[in-house]
Amino acid sequence: MDARGVRLVLCLLLLGHRTLQQNPETPKRENEKKDSNSVAIEELKNQMNDIIQQLNLLKEQQALHTVCLRGTKIIGKCFLANPVKKTFHAANDDCMAKGGSLSTPLTGDENQQLYSYVRQSVGPEEPVWLGINDMVSDGLWVDQSGASVRFKNWETEITQQPDGGSRQNCAILSTTANGKWFDESCRAEKASVCEFNIV
Repeated sequence: MDARGVRLVLCLLLLGHRTLQQNPETPKRENEKKDSNSVAIEELKNQMNDIIQQLNLLKEQQALHTVCLRGTKIIGKCFLANPVKKTFHAANDDCMAKGGSLSTPLTGDENQQLYSYVRQSVGPEEPVWLGINDMVSDGLWVDQSGASVRFKNWETEITQQPDGGSRQNCAILSTTANGKWFDESCRAEKASVCEFNIV
């Protein structure tokens, strides 16, 4: 139902309510009628709230599909690249403002798909921020919700990542290292990819 439909239902409710108030009856019948009217009005209010919630959900889904059309879809989520270089916090705020979060691969397959998408959309030599950090406790990498990161893809063969200690509390996905992760200063400016959960 669109906004016009919601307005029409509201108008009908108001007309019905005014009509009920304008009919004088005997006190006993009036009280009985008020009770049944109150129940009916309450039921209509509940139905209106349900309709508004459904309308908002449809708007959210439409916006999400629009975002996903500009990016790429994988199973359960879509990615949307932003090649503009920003600090970790600025990139994170940008994703949240769009209704998503910085990309956080949960499996090796997701990491590979993110890596391929970044190479195509941002560039073959541009790293992107990941939605993980160890700001609260050095060495304890968590995602945006604060949960410990289960899947990790640190570069460990050459540089033994993460290796920055308390100076490098944010993580990037490197396109020049085949999608391996590196820790980085959160103040550095990198491109980013927002992810959106889809059903």
